[in-house]
Amino acid sequence: MDLAEYTDIAPFTDEETSAALTRLSNHPNTPWVSRTIFPDKPANFLAELLRSIHTVDQFQQVVMSKAVEWVIAKTVRNFSYCGVEKLKALDGKKFLAMSNHRDIILDPAIFQVILIKNHIPETQICVGDNLLKNNKSVELLIRSNRMIKVIRGISARELYLSSQILSRYIRETITSGTASVWIAQRQGRTKDGIDITEQGLLKMVDMSGKEDFVKNFMEVNIVPLSISYEYEPCDILKARELLISRTQKYVKTETEDLESIMMGIKQPKGNVHLEIGDPLTEEEITEASLCDKNDRYQKIRHAVDRRVIRGYKLWKTNYMAYDIVNGEGKYASEYTPEEMEAFKAYIDGQLGKVEPELNREDLRDILLHIYSNPVLSKEQL
Repeated sequence: MDLAEYTDIAPFTDEETSAALTRLSNHPNTPWVSRTIFPDKPANFLAELLRSIHTVDQFQQVVMSKAVEWVIAKTVRNFSYCGVEKLKALDGKKFLAMSNHRDIILDPAIFQVILIKNHIPETQICVGDNLLKNNKSVELLIRSNRMIKVIRGISARELYLSSQILSRYIRETITSGTASVWIAQRQGRTKDGIDITEQGLLKMVDMSGKEDFVKNFMEVNIVPLSISYEYEPCDILKARELLISRTQKYVKTETEDLESIMMGIKQPKGNVHLEIGDPLTEEEITEASLCDKNDRYQKIRHAVDRRVIRGYKLWKTNYMAYDIVNGEGKYASEYTPEEMEAFKAYIDGQLGKVEPELNREDLRDILLHIYSNPVLSKEQL
């Protein structure tokens, strides 16, 4: 695979990663990160470790997987996953993991840990370039971590040209056997608890295909993923953004994405489950190909959405929020009165974390719907 065309978006090579990690080893925050992830080691342990790493694989296995395992150990009560056998059944073929998106960094990072534990090669990961702006250290870290840069915030024509390049890169990466790729089913995180695949994403994937509709989708092997958090990462920040967006254009601060990353990492998440769905079948794609124009992509979208919603694991928080929103005890058997009181106290506590001038009842309603909507999606399935 010739990377010359993809220099601006491709993950760092081993040589570039080695240079980037050496620079990161001198960052003033590195000793603090070292003490956090490797508490039994000297404060300079991580800096020396970074300087000793010369490949992307090394970085994944000795640093990143340990960091994510630390996050799971410290902020997750129980972590579970299923469906690994579906990836192994691909018999070494690379795939496009199309995932629901609830946390900026953790969704793909947790998937990488699962792959490492099961001796399956890790994927490259599509990430919006908004995370890289105004912070060179974050860019060095992310692009050393198999990250494909997705260009955002550009004109319609620039977006079309950028999408063509991204589409070709993803297809060539998969079909050449270089690596599998993780991509979110939509741009940006789901903020309302409803997981829906963007039709434009499917068009982007298809635009680089050189064969017919069926072959174009079959050769990238789409595998839907569904990750479920008992306590939604950054739930109150998502509710705040949705509320403000009702009356004005929401404008992020320069540090907002970085703050969301850190909150997502540190926030207690309760139970977390990741389900690997069945790859899209040739029969489904063939059936979609018989439809007209955009209806083709709608068919593919529905096939992905069904798997994501089916694989989403509902927690007590979801059932309790549903019953509060709907004013009935439809799912009362799923929780105790004491758990309901604790959940209401949690919601009240979250509401206290944002500016007091925001309407509390509207904010509460949005926050509860973030948790209740997955139940509604299941019911509608």
